[in-house]
Amino acid sequence: MKTVLIVEDSLTDLAIMKGCFQKSGWSVLTANSGDEANKKIASPAPDLIVLDVILPDKSGFEICRDLKKNPTTSKIPVIICSTKNTDVDKMWGNMLGADAYLSKPVQHEDLMEAIKRLVKG
Repeated sequence: MKTVLIVEDSLTDLAIMKGCFQKSGWSVLTANSGDEANKKIASPAPDLIVLDVILPDKSGFEICRDLKKNPTTSKIPVIICSTKNTDVDKMWGNMLGADAYLSKPVQHEDLMEAIKRLVKG
């Protein structure tokens, strides 16, 4: 079973994304801050990470940058899901290593399409 870590501080958005993944047979880990996410990424590493941009302690952009710089986590696909959906935000996410950038509210079909593209098996 594949595992996803969803880093999201909005309970509503978290519930929507969690439901999408569970319907598709994924095991779901959740975190509502960068600090909590770092603890859950350690072991075993998830197959995919979904990040919000606006979080209480660290931005999703910072978390993404740190993940992609670390050889242990650099290969884990990262999807940023955010209400910050300007072209500049998307470009910034891409520059920091995000593998996909989805706008909120996240549509189930868009999320599943990104997952199929990023996670094999």
